[in-house]
Amino acid sequence: MLNELFHIVWDFDPVMFSIGSLDIRYYGLTWALTILLGERFFTYFARREGFGPQIVETGFVWITLGAILGARIGHCLFYEFSYYIAKPWAILTEIRNGGMASHGAAIGMLIGMWITARKCRMPYVWWLDRIMVPVSIGGALVRLGNLCNSEIVGAATDVPWGFKFVRLYPSMPVDQIPVLHPAQLYEALCYMVIFGVLLWLYRRRDEGRRHAGVMFSVGLMGIFLTRFLIEFIKADQEAFEQGMLLNMGQLLSIPFILLGVWMMWRSRQGAFPVAVPPSDKGRAAHSGAAAETAGHDVAKKKKNKRKW
Repeated sequence: MLNELFHIVWDFDPVMFSIGSLDIRYYGLTWALTILLGERFFTYFARREGFGPQIVETGFVWITLGAILGARIGHCLFYEFSYYIAKPWAILTEIRNGGMASHGAAIGMLIGMWITARKCRMPYVWWLDRIMVPVSIGGALVRLGNLCNSEIVGAATDVPWGFKFVRLYPSMPVDQIPVLHPAQLYEALCYMVIFGVLLWLYRRRDEGRRHAGVMFSVGLMGIFLTRFLIEFIKADQEAFEQGMLLNMGQLLSIPFILLGVWMMWRSRQGAFPVAVPPSDKGRAAHSGAAAETAGHDVAKKKKNKRKW
């Protein structure tokens, strides 16, 4: 009886507004906000650490492109391979129908950051560490977008905060609609906590410059361990996942978790280089040249002294 009183009837319209036949959805807004936040955070990182704005401009293009293409292609390959292999053009033409995979976005961003690091001649790990800050808060925003779409829902439950997703059962009376876990909210809340931890590591502990690789490892383990565990109370996204011991989301999360563990181990050994801004490199080179000149002068004086 208590559950019937407190569950939430969710019948949210995912469309913000329409322009002709084009629907502008809240889900698209969350992606746009994620990209904007990424640009703002990297601008802050670059200024704080003495790097020029050109690295942000380069990174914005390649990382954004990698995230969007990776998310779309990842969904098509991981979840609906048979459909899209028969209609490969639908990967682009049917993008408005939905279908974005976070694991694909992660792979795409890794590739985009690698290209950016090569172009900017910076350590790859600098980008890896800092990308986790906007990724964690962006992941929370995207999951709220999934909630607006009434997708990626949880399994049936009797908890009092369960949701009745009306739009998933359009022809069913509300009193007969099952109560489901709001798995999107669970993930969003966990990602917000991870965001707070990463921001604390960057601002208070200065881990981005003290121990390269730590922030990336914490972000990877936090985000994908969250995803792995919450999948246990999610409804299967695709029919082929029924009966699987671990679903596709969990199987794809395991390599990222292991990579996070390996990165933590290696970062504590000091295996990854710390990026040095151009101004510091110039000072270091100048100091080195000055020291070398001073050394020659001392050697010359000693030689002269011996000669006398």
